[in-house]
Amino acid sequence: MNLRTRLAIAGGAIVAGALVLVSTVLYPAVESSLRGQIDNSLVTAAGQAPDVARAIKEKYRDKSGVEPEFPAVPLGIGSTQLQIVPPPVQAGPSTKFVDVTVHDVAVAGGTAPAYFRNAVYDGIAYRIYTAPMADSGGALVRTAIPQSDPAPTLRELGWLLAASTVGAALLAALAARLVARRVLRPVRRLTDTVELIRTTGDLAIPIPAESQDEIGRLGSAFAGMTAALDASVGAQRRLVADASHELRTPLTSLTVNLTLLAEDASDRQAPRLAAEALEQAGELTRLTNDLVDLARYGEPSFHTEDVRLDLVAEDVAARAARRAAHLEFGLTCAPTVVHGDPDALERAVANLVDNAVKWSPPGARVQITVKDGVLDVADGGPGIPDSDLDFVFDRFYRSPAARAHPGSGLGLAIVRQVAEAHGGTAEVVPRPCGALLRLTLPTCGEHTVL
Repeated sequence: MNLRTRLAIAGGAIVAGALVLVSTVLYPAVESSLRGQIDNSLVTAAGQAPDVARAIKEKYRDKSGVEPEFPAVPLGIGSTQLQIVPPPVQAGPSTKFVDVTVHDVAVAGGTAPAYFRNAVYDGIAYRIYTAPMADSGGALVRTAIPQSDPAPTLRELGWLLAASTVGAALLAALAARLVARRVLRPVRRLTDTVELIRTTGDLAIPIPAESQDEIGRLGSAFAGMTAALDASVGAQRRLVADASHELRTPLTSLTVNLTLLAEDASDRQAPRLAAEALEQAGELTRLTNDLVDLARYGEPSFHTEDVRLDLVAEDVAARAARRAAHLEFGLTCAPTVVHGDPDALERAVANLVDNAVKWSPPGARVQITVKDGVLDVADGGPGIPDSDLDFVFDRFYRSPAARAHPGSGLGLAIVRQVAEAHGGTAEVVPRPCGALLRLTLPTCGEHTVL
């Protein structure tokens, strides 16, 4: 889930949470207000009871002038039920409405105040207000409204609040996503630039820092970091280049002088000593060249092309066979095209083959296999101890068994660096005998541009 989606969800959730909070406050408040209005209408209806009673008596008074008794059955005035209980009020069951309680008798007698209560009659829940009837000589008036009356209004309010919460949350999420796209545009540009630097390895690519906010400060921090890193890497490479250059001059002079000394026949020890010194000078020369290559292959390559890896392996194997006539070389190569620096790839293959030659005893077989971007070099040597497997491709690492052999400990490190620079890998493949080193590179169509 990307950052824009998370921001959209967060915005919608915040709005939904706020509306839910408002609903939890608003719904009880409206419900309480409606209940209060019902109670007020009950009180008002009870206050109108004397007028209603007089109007009914006037309507039904007989010609003899005798006033009729007020009916005990509640009268429906709109949704309000009005019942007048004539004196003397007595507690007991009622077939016309809810039972008359002792509390009701006390209210009619003036010893208890008017009050509200909830009661059920004929399966219907009522809100009932009981009060003494004014100027009635002890009569009791009860007004009632079904408690279900405000339910439709509350139900509609509940649906309205729920729909408003969902709709507002979705609208807020959509708006947050649209706004996030614009707000996060500098982050996207910064991310694209950093990924380009990671892919190309070019630390000199400028990093955008368009504003003075947190994103701009982050871009400036990245720019400062890459500038410092570029300066450090450049200084290291210059140091290696300068040191290598300074080493090559005396090594060349030393080699020439030793060669001349070896040709001096006047001293019997001179040829042997010169040969040993020449061998040491050769080791220093190889170390210097390895350092130069290690620094060069760590830089972005600007010369890349399609390379036939199988042909490179065949050329390297042919040269190795001429140098190591005591070994047998086997080749199993299928046409394999990779994209990269041809010189670097040739050096990596040559280092793998040289390593196999170094460890193979006379008469052993060095097998080279190339197929589908995978190059395997297997030797007939003693193999690699398990304790050394994790360090084979480290710089300057030499196992105790390897210290008796010439080498700088940089050959396989160069192989891994070349592989990683081309988007591939270098690894040791376990086998029962001997060592199998594998170089895996993306073939054309899946290669990474250096």
